[in-house]
Amino acid sequence: MRHLLPLLVVIPLLGAALLVATGGRLPRLAADIAACAVSGGTAALALVLLPVSSPPLTEWVGGWVPVRGESVGIVLTGDGPGLGMAALVSVLTLASLVYSWHYFDEPPRHHAGSFPALMLLFQGGMCGFAIAGDLFNAFVFFELMGVVAYALTGYRIDDPKAVQGAVTFGVINSLGAYALLMGIGLLYARTAELAMSKIGHGLDATAAHGRPDALVLAAFVLVMTGLLVKAAAAPFHFWLPDAHAVAPTPVCMLLSGVMVELGVFGVWRVYGTVFSGPGGIPHADFERALVVLGAVTAAVGAVMCWYQRHIKRLLAYSTIAHTGLFLVGVGTLTREADHGVALYVLGHAGVKAALFACAGILLDRYGSVDEYALYGRARRLRAVGVMFTAGALGLAGLPPFGTALGKSVTEEAVGGSLTVLYVAASAVTAGAVLRVAARVFLGLGPRPRDVPEDETTGSEEEPETRGRLSRVPDTMTAVPAVLLAAAVAVGVVPGFAQAVARAVDEAVPGGATAAAEWTPAGILLGLLSTLLAFGLAALAVTRPDRATAPDWARPLRRLQSGHVGDYVAWLLLGTTLLGALTLPGVLGG
Repeated sequence: MRHLLPLLVVIPLLGAALLVATGGRLPRLAADIAACAVSGGTAALALVLLPVSSPPLTEWVGGWVPVRGESVGIVLTGDGPGLGMAALVSVLTLASLVYSWHYFDEPPRHHAGSFPALMLLFQGGMCGFAIAGDLFNAFVFFELMGVVAYALTGYRIDDPKAVQGAVTFGVINSLGAYALLMGIGLLYARTAELAMSKIGHGLDATAAHGRPDALVLAAFVLVMTGLLVKAAAAPFHFWLPDAHAVAPTPVCMLLSGVMVELGVFGVWRVYGTVFSGPGGIPHADFERALVVLGAVTAAVGAVMCWYQRHIKRLLAYSTIAHTGLFLVGVGTLTREADHGVALYVLGHAGVKAALFACAGILLDRYGSVDEYALYGRARRLRAVGVMFTAGALGLAGLPPFGTALGKSVTEEAVGGSLTVLYVAASAVTAGAVLRVAARVFLGLGPRPRDVPEDETTGSEEEPETRGRLSRVPDTMTAVPAVLLAAAVAVGVVPGFAQAVARAVDEAVPGGATAAAEWTPAGILLGLLSTLLAFGLAALAVTRPDRATAPDWARPLRRLQSGHVGDYVAWLLLGTTLLGALTLPGVLGG
């Protein structure tokens, strides 16, 4: 079965090539069907490989197997987490393609295959990153998915805002990629290895006095900077809201549903395989760095989410907030937290993709994603309103959503004051989404007053269809419904949580599998965050001024300036902060 691993990358790449070659002669319907078949076939293959991934599958592409322990070949590793992420990528890509089925006002005439081809390239890059067993080829796939994501973000090149968002996305993520490549170069200089596990062994063998030196610290900071940029962790996060505001809805579903989560996955994979030994970064320093950055990310994302009226930006900031919670869980370095984060990511993928799908329906039906301008206009879209509200409850962590189960397990693992952070961030982001649902779909509360001119409204957005939809296609409503059902299934399907926990443990041997299950405390915390979300939403609906940024929050909002130079400065500051937080390990502190 290990010989099938390369097909997870090859199938979507070949499918994309065929669509590009034949797209000029294919009708749009045929191109859509072909893309869905390729994406669905890749998803099926990943799901078939998952049950046989213990012990992990290892394939040296092209038969370049090691000779006397050395090889220049490309190694792919198919363990539970990697194949699970590849399956998630493929399923969400299929959902995005079905959502855009025959309605999307792209691709350009006479080339029906261009948009689905880019989506398949995006899928291939993300699948490759998920199963890459060596750092250099992880970088290659990292760059492939990045380049395609830039193109997809600015796909509507006639819109200057889309081009600007894509350029910002490209510049910041390219700098992150350069940092990652420089870190890989330092590791290769020290160990003469590129395979992740062999780099880890090489660092351990060359460690001086059981502590890392400045070169290892620099490599760690550079590699993690690249991955944290992709994860949109603060202060590397500024590109994400700008990109989501202009990217087509199917692309937003993938950016927030799985691409930023791949950044978190990369942090977990690289630290556990490369830097967790005696020659790497001490656990206490890694924990300090990731918990601090994760907590700041969750707090900034939640606050900025609350003070948005542009619905797609609001959802983007909620992604940033929950990414912070994922990073806190990964940073605690416990098996239970790893289990919780894995479940949390799966549930969040379905919930967030469904919410963006609903936002896309509003855009194409009413030509706006402005919470104020849409006040009461979507009363007839009852099914969409129900799904949007259900997505908000999933963000809050209401049982039985998979987000609730993942949050519950992670909260119990992190404990203490960090539990408050999980409850607060979940409540604030869910409250913001519930506030939108109450105003847009029910017309509750007084009509919100306009706000200062520096506010990004979303009222001038162009529909992604040839004209405003008079009737929402069934595919556009079926996709978010299925995604929400899948998010609930993560929390209720018997044995699923334990299967996820076993897959995580088998990828990182050295301990017994702990129970990943509902607990009374977790259920109560989920209900608490949901009640707080309803309370915040009710307060904002009845008192609209509560959702307007106060004076103390305006400087935080102005940081999202839209200027690439500002974002580059924050990226450099984040790199410096990451180094400062891990420096005690080098100093022997």
